[in-house]
Amino acid sequence: MVEIRFHGRGGQGAVVASNILAAACFIEGKYVQAFPAFGVERRGAPVEAYIRIDDRKIHLRTNVYTPDHVVVLDPTLIEVVDVTRGLKPGATLLLNTDKLPNAYPRFTSFRVATVDASRIALRHRLGSRTHPIVNTAILGAFARVTGLVSVDAVCEAIQEEVPSHHEANIAAAREAYETVVLPEAPAEAAP
Repeated sequence: MVEIRFHGRGGQGAVVASNILAAACFIEGKYVQAFPAFGVERRGAPVEAYIRIDDRKIHLRTNVYTPDHVVVLDPTLIEVVDVTRGLKPGATLLLNTDKLPNAYPRFTSFRVATVDASRIALRHRLGSRTHPIVNTAILGAFARVTGLVSVDAVCEAIQEEVPSHHEANIAAAREAYETVVLPEAPAEAAP
């Protein structure tokens, strides 16, 4: 079973992102489970959403405590929330930021990947200049970084799950898929 935790702020689409990812994995024949966790329910408040993916039925009904992947939609959250809480060593941490992965030395025990999903969302007019909606872009990057789901399945799920602006959301996902900065492969030991 693969477990994923999304971190975002209310209104950014973290919950919708987990639902779209679940739909994409379902399209590819996986069993999925997606659900949110809310604290204070207001726009801008930290939000977590979870997803489980497996080849077998999922019977577990708890929050995700030791995720295999963490996706952060708002880079300011890394200063106020422990986004790596329970994250397995060597696991993937995908950040929405204009910085390169090596700009985060405190996360060296994880595979850090970065994508400027905010810029991509703005280019495709998703959300507003002050509140870009980055969820579909981050899913395109997630597909590339993890290989758990194809970008085509993500785009099909966007078409099914997102109520409007299908073309712009699909274009954002595909652009993020192409522009995500992947973690460097570990250096091979010299013989």
